[in-house]
Amino acid sequence: MFENLEHIRENYKDLEMKLADPEVLSDMNKFTKISREYNSLKPIVEKYEEILNAESTIEENQELMNETDDSEMLDMLKEEISESKKNLEKYNEDMRVLLIPKDPNDTKDVIVEIRPGAGGDEAGLFAGDLYRMYNMYADKVGFKTEEIEVTTQGVGGIKEATFVVKGEGAYSKLKYESGVHRVQRVPETESGGRIHTSTATVAVLPEVDDVDITIDPNDVRVDVYRSSGNGGQSVNTTDSAVRLTHIPTGLVVTCQDEKSQIKNKDKAMRVLRARLYELEEEKRNKEIADNRKSQVGTGDRSERIRTYNFPQGRITDHRINKTIYQLEDFLNGNIDEMINSLIAEDQTRKLEQIGE
Repeated sequence: MFENLEHIRENYKDLEMKLADPEVLSDMNKFTKISREYNSLKPIVEKYEEILNAESTIEENQELMNETDDSEMLDMLKEEISESKKNLEKYNEDMRVLLIPKDPNDTKDVIVEIRPGAGGDEAGLFAGDLYRMYNMYADKVGFKTEEIEVTTQGVGGIKEATFVVKGEGAYSKLKYESGVHRVQRVPETESGGRIHTSTATVAVLPEVDDVDITIDPNDVRVDVYRSSGNGGQSVNTTDSAVRLTHIPTGLVVTCQDEKSQIKNKDKAMRVLRARLYELEEEKRNKEIADNRKSQVGTGDRSERIRTYNFPQGRITDHRINKTIYQLEDFLNGNIDEMINSLIAEDQTRKLEQIGE
């Protein structure tokens, strides 16, 4: 392990020199890429130096013990050695966590897409509940949200919601929300009082830039049209809505949230870039499928991950078999307990894999 850590420290110092290189400073893309790598290695190098200092202290004090007969000095040295050994044990445990393979997207903002699944109007209402829940969560933890496009349906639910959550570590927190969310409750429109089951899908995509993925403008068809609201009525007098079609993949993104065509195109391009990046990630993940078996599921839109049971007032996450009996509180954005449990379980599984 120490041989690898020494290599990491050398790489860290090399990156530090590159960040001061005028050639790198003049190229923002290159500077951003190197800065990310440098910042990802910094906590590992700092912890490694703490380990080396603790070991050095133990070794020096042991040598001093061999050179003195003073009982008071010996007691002091023994106490320092004991303290250093405790610190060393903690530092080594910290290092094990730091050496867990990092998701390079963890520090990024995210684009969240919510769509109704099975269940008709009730699915649309549930999708609306999830949209509200994530917005309230973002507000509670100090993240900012930016609406890309939200399409409502007549009964008060949503057909689709696409929005950005901005904040340091947004993806590291919300990535576990990707998948199928299931609700069990009595719909307001159900006169017989029967429990109805419906679903909504959530996709959490890291927001990427040109450093991560480049789109050839020739591969994108741009269509503009007049924005419309519920029932198809025009809500804008100019052709400001934008539809982007990525010809090689067939991906289609629309945006009509802004009155400016330029702003709508920019927002749509951000979503398209994130979706293309997701496709690339899916290809990469298939190549390392064995590694993903040891991880908490993230990113699979077809995976049923959680049930919201209203009659019992509970939320159950099926990936970690965790149940919380505070449904109303949860839907009001207090989802940190579940997120932290998912993060802890994911880290535990990865540590077990490293041990194996």
